Amino acid sequence: MKVSHHLDQSTIVSYASGTLDEALSAVVACHIAWCSECRQAVRHAEIAGGVMLDELAPAKLSATCLDEIMARLDDESIEIEPSRTNHGDDGSISGVPRPLAKMIGGRALDEVEWRKVGSGVWFHDLPVSEGAKGKLRLMKIAAGKAMPEHSHGGMELTLVLRGAYRDAIGHFGIGDIADLDETIGHKPVVTPDEPCICLVATEAPTRFKSLVGRIMQPIVGI
Repeated sequence: MKVSHHLDQSTIVSYASGTLDEALSAVVACHIAWCSECRQAVRHAEIAGGVMLDELAPAKLSATCLDEIMARLDDESIEIEPSRTNHGDDGSISGVPRPLAKMIGGRALDEVEWRKVGSGVWFHDLPVSEGAKGKLRLMKIAAGKAMPEHSHGGMELTLVLRGAYRDAIGHFGIGDIADLDETIGHKPVVTPDEPCICLVATEAPTRFKSLVGRIMQPIVGI
C-alpha cells in the first residue's frame, strides 16, 4: 500500500504523549496500522518522550498513590491478540485496519449497519467513552458525489479505507489521511469509479459554507 498523505508532526507528538482526544487517537491508530512511515514517527516521538522523562528528577510516590496504581493494574483485563486468521500482511483484518476491526466486531465494511443521512451519503457511528470530546464514525459517499464546501471547528482526521476522493489539497486514496484544522476549507469530490469509505474523527461541528449545508447539519449530526 502506497500512502501519500501523512499525519502532521504535532498530531504524532500528541498521540505519542497520550494527550490526543479519544476519537482522534482511534483514527491515528488505524492509520499507523497501515502506514510504516507514520508508525516509525510515532515510535521516535515515544522514544524522545522517554528520554525527556529520564532527565527529570525522580519523585517519590506516596504509599496511597502506589496502592491505587497497583489496584488499577490488577483490575485490567488481559487483552488477547485476535487470531491471525483473516489478518493481512498490511495490518488488516477483513480488509480494515486492525484497531477498527476490533471496533466493528471483525466485520467487513459492507457488513456494518449504514444509516443514510442524505443523497449518496451514509454514516455508521462508532462509540467513544462517556464524556469524550468529538465524534467518531464511518462515512460512505457514493461514487462521483461532491460534498458541500466546508471548514472545521477544530481538528478533523479522515482516513480513506476504500475508494478515493479529490479536493484542493490533492488526491486521497486508501491509507491516506487528511489531518486538518479550523484554518483549512475544502470540497471533497469522490472519484467516479467506486464509493469512498472513510473513518472520520471530528473535534467540533463542521462549518458549511452553503445555506443548504447549514440547514442539514443538525439533521445529519456533523
